[in-house]
Amino acid sequence: MNKEKQPSIIIFYGLPGSGKGTQAERASDYFGFKHFNTGWLIEKAINDPKNQNDPIIQREKKLFDEGTLCTPEWVAELVKKAIVDLHSQKSGIIFSGSPRTLYEVKEIMPLMEELYGRENIYIMEIKIKPETTIFRNSNRKICEKCSKPLIYTPETKNLTECPLCGGKLITRTLDAPEAIKVRIKEYTERTAPVFDFLKQNNYKITEIDGELTPDEVAENILRELDNKLE
Repeated sequence: MNKEKQPSIIIFYGLPGSGKGTQAERASDYFGFKHFNTGWLIEKAINDPKNQNDPIIQREKKLFDEGTLCTPEWVAELVKKAIVDLHSQKSGIIFSGSPRTLYEVKEIMPLMEELYGRENIYIMEIKIKPETTIFRNSNRKICEKCSKPLIYTPETKNLTECPLCGGKLITRTLDAPEAIKVRIKEYTERTAPVFDFLKQNNYKITEIDGELTPDEVAENILRELDNKLE
């Protein structure tokens, strides 16, 4: 369903595996906004053959593969350019997991407010347990062709090809168990402080139970956002 609303910004936060990317896709379809996945943007940059001799890209690739957050200054510049471009297209934006550090939020939020208005920025945190993160991510596959994640279920666990485009399904290096533990630590130490900053600046963060099924989570999210974007 496409239910277009006044161009706004919606930000989903949550531990790796919380489903923020999946829910951002659903909300994007529902509201007609652009889903902007910073992780995909970073992956595209670091895996582009044209960038393989760039020392900055190699530095960021090493961080990415380890599960460590990429350099905030580098990420912030990528994201700001994308926001300006999407605003020029009069597009609403849905972020999944970004801005993800204090540096990024302090750099990016003023631009969001300037272009979209503070009153049109909505923030949601999808809450799951750390053990849920480890299970979901270690069993997750990503399409090598279209980059869509495949949610783990008994029906999908043995698939080798993407049901959407037929691309090869792979397990990312940052979804290995040791990398996931690093990502949980990174989220706790570097992303969670973002919430305090946002609250101090009078942003309300809506919490959503992410332990439910994807359909139940989506229903709760869309109900909340429908009320806010009216």
